[in-house]
Amino acid sequence: MKIVVVDGYTLNPGDLSWSGFEELGDLDIYDRTESENEKIIGRIHDANAVLVNKTPINAQAIAACPDLKYIGVTATGYNVVDIQAARDRGITVTNVPVYGTAAVSQFTIAMLLELCARIGLHNHAVHAGRWQNCPDFCFWVHQLVELEGKTLGLIGFGRIGQSVAVIAKAMGMKIIYHDEKPATGGLGEAVSLDRLFAESDVITLHCPLLPQTKGIINKANIEKMKDGVMIINTSRGALIVEEDLAQALNTDKVRGAGVDVVSVEPIRGDNPLLKSKNCIITPHIAWTAKESRQRLMDMAVENLKAFLEGKPINVVN
Repeated sequence: MKIVVVDGYTLNPGDLSWSGFEELGDLDIYDRTESENEKIIGRIHDANAVLVNKTPINAQAIAACPDLKYIGVTATGYNVVDIQAARDRGITVTNVPVYGTAAVSQFTIAMLLELCARIGLHNHAVHAGRWQNCPDFCFWVHQLVELEGKTLGLIGFGRIGQSVAVIAKAMGMKIIYHDEKPATGGLGEAVSLDRLFAESDVITLHCPLLPQTKGIINKANIEKMKDGVMIINTSRGALIVEEDLAQALNTDKVRGAGVDVVSVEPIRGDNPLLKSKNCIITPHIAWTAKESRQRLMDMAVENLKAFLEGKPINVVN
């Protein structure tokens, strides 16, 4: 079997091993592949199995690969693959649905704590000499926020949302959430979206990008929120209308925001959040803890093994 990895660098920049796949066939690994069909087809035209993270595998690319039987997405989201075209050709497509819960929930809370404590900002001020020149024993350059007693509203209450809620509850926060499938266990209270907007001191996004969730953080919904609300997005960039959030930050309607994802990635220089006040932006790294990536690698190997044994798992088409 010929296996081709078309964009392996983000999963494995060199600190993990590809040996699990090497045991299953002849392995070609490309760190990156340009998104043009000609480049993609040139690398996968004779493959039996393709592993992909963000490089698009469309109907034209699929049609050009007569021996292709399997596409393994090394991520949870699989919109980079033309699922219908793969189904029509009898090609199995799999994803890795659960690997980064701990890493992403930890990162979400880290963003929240940074918004509240501004540790990086104060560390920079100290290193710039402001403490040694201060007439008092302490100083602060940004108002700090205590989370105990505050209300956390989670849009999306799957594994990651619930993991975030557990940590936030341990810090004394009240938990409310909005999800199409209310959870059991009493971790938080299921509420309407409008009530979540009205009552939350902090809103975090953990929902998939669907037609009904695209742009869910927009001008109209921000107006329903408390003055001074904080918003965190470690899910999908297009859940936020970035111009609307930037305006709300600049007018202090929103106290602060933390986003690990944006609408176009890598971020463009004209993204309005780059010039807005009180916005922390990180480069889509919430999932990248080494432990999380190792889990992803192991599960991707198991997906291909299961397919070769005739018992495919995590099939999305």
